[in-house]
Amino acid sequence: MSKNIVWSESIIGRKERESMLGQNGVVIWMTGLSGSGKSTIAKKVQEKLYEKNKLAYILDGDNIRHGLNKDLGFSKEDRIENLRRITEVGKLFVDLGVITIVSFISPYRQDREVIRNSFLPGEFIEVYVKCSLEECEKRDVKGLYKKARDGVIKNFTGIDSEYEAPIDAEVVLDTENKSVNELSDKLIDFITNS
Repeated sequence: MSKNIVWSESIIGRKERESMLGQNGVVIWMTGLSGSGKSTIAKKVQEKLYEKNKLAYILDGDNIRHGLNKDLGFSKEDRIENLRRITEVGKLFVDLGVITIVSFISPYRQDREVIRNSFLPGEFIEVYVKCSLEECEKRDVKGLYKKARDGVIKNFTGIDSEYEAPIDAEVVLDTENKSVNELSDKLIDFITNS
């Protein structure tokens, strides 16, 4: 790592960008098991925010692994690096003034706490997309749980790798008992009223 680097300040600052966009930059960090509904809710929230003339961007775990993080596997070390990189991207988007919806399993509480502490107060909202393992396996549209149960996929969260549910997330979205519309409205209400 080079020590001969200096941060270059932008001529146009965050306040000016947020004023131009008419919104504040924030990271909405959606955590939950594979198949819990994170990406589905993220897309609906983005769509509804767009209808309100708000700029939101989704950083989806699978999509990020097609490019920025395609060199990472699913070992504990690689998962930590995966989250570190996306946290840094999230910080850039917050500085830009964008409502940034991060849809990452992010299974460990300690890692999510490190992420939270990377942001200033009010810049980070943890959202627990709650769904039982049994229901996630029923929804298994990608066939990942079956592959994990058959031993084809190793270190799969919920099967042979632990998931630690949030203890005090700002928002809990129970996808087994509410519709995507209801849950997206609940999250947007929280965003706009906090």
